[in-house]
Amino acid sequence: MKKTDIKYSRIWQIAYPIILGSIAQNLINFTDTAFLGRVGEIALGAGALGGLFYLAVIMLGLGFSTGAQIIIARRHGENKLKEIGPVIDQSIYFMVPVAIFTYILLRYLSIGILEFAVQSEAIFSETTEYMKIRSVGIFFAMGNMVFRAFYVGLAKTKVITYTTIVLAVVNILLDYILIFGNMGAPQMGVAGAALASVIAEASALVYFIGYTFFTINFSEYNLFRFCKPQLKRLKAILKVAIPIMMQQFISLSVWFVFFLFIEKIGEMALAVSNIIRSVYVILMIPVWGFATATNTLISYIIGLNRHDQVMPLIYKIAVLCFTGVFCIAGIGILFPELIMSVYTNDAELIALGKPVLYIIGVGALFLGVGFIFFNGISGTGKTNVSLTLEIIVLSIYLLYTYVIINYFNADVRMAWTSEMVYGTLLSIVSYLYLKSGKWKSGNI
Repeated sequence: MKKTDIKYSRIWQIAYPIILGSIAQNLINFTDTAFLGRVGEIALGAGALGGLFYLAVIMLGLGFSTGAQIIIARRHGENKLKEIGPVIDQSIYFMVPVAIFTYILLRYLSIGILEFAVQSEAIFSETTEYMKIRSVGIFFAMGNMVFRAFYVGLAKTKVITYTTIVLAVVNILLDYILIFGNMGAPQMGVAGAALASVIAEASALVYFIGYTFFTINFSEYNLFRFCKPQLKRLKAILKVAIPIMMQQFISLSVWFVFFLFIEKIGEMALAVSNIIRSVYVILMIPVWGFATATNTLISYIIGLNRHDQVMPLIYKIAVLCFTGVFCIAGIGILFPELIMSVYTNDAELIALGKPVLYIIGVGALFLGVGFIFFNGISGTGKTNVSLTLEIIVLSIYLLYTYVIINYFNADVRMAWTSEMVYGTLLSIVSYLYLKSGKWKSGNI
């Protein structure tokens, strides 16, 4: 990587494995949705709420690992490679109790939350069955996040492609076997989708461990020395990570609330929204990949003391991201019925979902640009600022959704216009902060 310029080709070399890796949790949701759509509306709705609840909670770990990743990239840029291993060690020390806490939340506390929030008795029952099994996967997911922070921080991202392939193959195969009871297995429905996801996450972690032991020179990074916990080093990570943890947890929690609003419209609206969510996730795959690359590259070039490159680099990544989303969104806009038929053969669901596909296609373009600017702020280390901006934007997003559903009796199509509102606001506030130059002060 040149120290004076980062070209489009280099951005792509770093980003495309991350883009593939971003499929990981999202691919689980995609395959679960595609299979559960053949089971029925109740299973589809339960999979939606259970999957979103799990993602909201797992954001605590993902936020911490993103903070560690930003620091690793900064040390890489500063050529302080032996300080990277201790960052990983402290991350492991922190992630273990976080995994235990989130398991308790998912396995036990989630039942009370869902009972209070979900109106449909059938959806509540199926969702709780899903959560009982799915909660075990949190331990494997947290481990995967630590390895992901290490490799993304160093811009050695190809391994993420390999682990994603492992996760995808295992999840698809076990979904087919366990949901429908194929190959002599019991027919488990929603519970089968949860079990398949847990085993897939465990398989990905095993691959990460094996790959690391066979390909990485531990002494180069002081990796896995497991020295005693160092409060000063952990506090440095947490200073960057806590705002990201809170921001991602709040973001996914708000989306969970959005689906609770949708559930008030009816079971059919929730079922079609779960399909739309899965399609939306596909649209967001290049966004998350380029956003993660933005974190790493911005932190890296600041480590090289090249502050003048920050805005030009963000513009380049935004162009690539917009192009990627535009290509994928075009497929949904041109062939909406074909896309919907992947998930369901119910004519009513297909008809209800087609106009929503147009809305999320446009919304994803706005959100793609907004995410790049937003993650540019995080990459500078100003994660407290990004948290503040996210809270402001999400508050407006949630208020807009609540008002149009509860006071204007909006249908599912109009409810999804909230994504356009969110993407537009995020783009504007993030761009204005970056242009102000206030991010240039301070170190991590």
